[in-house]
Amino acid sequence: MRNYLETFEILTKDEIDLFEKKAVHKKLKKVDFFIKEGQISKEVGFVISGLFRSFYHSSSEEEVTYCFTFSSSFVSAYSSFLSQKKTAENIQAITDIELLTISRDGILKLEQSSTNWLKFFKFIAEQEYIKMEKRIFLLQKETAEKRYLDLLTNQPEFLQLIPLNFLSSYLGITQRHLSRIRKSISN
Repeated sequence: MRNYLETFEILTKDEIDLFEKKAVHKKLKKVDFFIKEGQISKEVGFVISGLFRSFYHSSSEEEVTYCFTFSSSFVSAYSSFLSQKKTAENIQAITDIELLTISRDGILKLEQSSTNWLKFFKFIAEQEYIKMEKRIFLLQKETAEKRYLDLLTNQPEFLQLIPLNFLSSYLGITQRHLSRIRKSISN
């Protein structure tokens, strides 16, 4: 995590030390939840190893996967974390997970301790917004095949680590359609 934080060149060594002192080391087993719908997000996690999926239930009670979080990334039910209202999302481990968590109070104290933390959290929020906007545009503008090719090009780790049922949900298609796309691309 230290290496990850240092890459941004925003935080000092002492500021990163303070984060590490406030962080709590946790392990989750495959299928465990970081947070479930109906709960209020009280912490942010930094994924040391493993893979999470974020999903919600549609009006017909289908699970809709909309996000994956890999190692060296932050994870949170961000809207709930900010608003302190119940979340509609679930964040579940696809693999065993090792992570560091920091409480909302800990984050707020970091923000009060240094403007560098404010700059860092602003930068992370901006990057997440850009990622979300790109995903929305892909879903609304592109065909399923184009969305799959985008993953193949930009995030090939998705295709190797994520079960097909979650991947097809993420792409907004059925597993059968995903199989046809994969077959046509490999030919």
